[in-house]
Amino acid sequence: MPFSSWATKSTRWLEERVDLSAIKEFIIHKTVPQHKHSLWYYMGGMTLFLFFVQVVTGILLLLYYRPSAEGAYESIQFIMTEVKFGWLIRSIHSWSANLMIFFAFMHLFSVYLLKSYRKPRELTWVSGVLLLFLALGFGFSGYLLPWNQLAFFATKVGTEIAGAVPFIGSFVLKYLRGGNEVTGATLTRFFGFHVAVLPMLMTAFLTMHLLLVQKQGMSWPVSMQKNPNQKVIPFFPNFLLRDLLGWLIALGILVYLASVFPWELGVKADPLSSAPAGIKPEWYFVFMFQTLKFLPAKVLFFEGELLGILAFAALGALLLLVPFLDKKAAQRLRSPFFTTVGVVSIIYIVVLTLIGYLV
Repeated sequence: MPFSSWATKSTRWLEERVDLSAIKEFIIHKTVPQHKHSLWYYMGGMTLFLFFVQVVTGILLLLYYRPSAEGAYESIQFIMTEVKFGWLIRSIHSWSANLMIFFAFMHLFSVYLLKSYRKPRELTWVSGVLLLFLALGFGFSGYLLPWNQLAFFATKVGTEIAGAVPFIGSFVLKYLRGGNEVTGATLTRFFGFHVAVLPMLMTAFLTMHLLLVQKQGMSWPVSMQKNPNQKVIPFFPNFLLRDLLGWLIALGILVYLASVFPWELGVKADPLSSAPAGIKPEWYFVFMFQTLKFLPAKVLFFEGELLGILAFAALGALLLLVPFLDKKAAQRLRSPFFTTVGVVSIIYIVVLTLIGYLV
């Protein structure tokens, strides 16, 4: 039976049991703005695709991984040396995690600079920022799972920074570590966050975010929304096919990176050894880490590190509230102050990250 005939019969069978008319009507009439900034519309889809890669490869790794101080490192060694294509799956998982966070940042800043958070898309922005925070949580929790030397001491430093928060720091430190020190209990706890708690939250907020995006559609840039010659393209098949092409290219790049630059396992963690020289967190935390290093020990009556932590927490809260703070964007007007803040933030993150790796 030809595929087209089989697909038609399958669709007819399904329509007799489930009313698909509303979905078909939505797909037929859904359009996407077409303008010089349209490239940025693909960043969200790329992030979503890389998240799906994370889910699939993560499930495959989960079949062999053992979340204990005695077995974690050895189980990954087994995956990389004994399981067929295990080394490739692990490398794809690691590379796609980094690329997912990279494109999540790209998506966030493109939405910010195009003012796509303005009314009525405030909740879309809030859910997107929360998804970015969850992606960073995935990165932080997953970093420890190989139980190698670098991950062990990076986690120790990271949890110590969280422990410096006033009033709740001691509780947060013990909650993250499962005790006072980074031990096998910390590994098991991070594993639980990584494969249960964070995926549950990610699924909830991702569903909310996607529903809001489909309901509200793509936003026009402020500078073009009054243009009488606005152009649009159909979502299906035009935009969707371009999205799929981007995913196919991303998959090819992932396989190339994983094959040519396989993710190394390193040396097994030894809590009694000294920390490796020049230890750094993952690249997406380097700008924060470097900022804390540059702060003096004392700023007036406050500890410099504590002040930095509180500043980053406040900035995270302000990032969530941007749609409610930018009154001009809400009125569909240009808001140069918020644009300048966004550009300066991008430059700051890039420069501090480069300094962290070059100095």
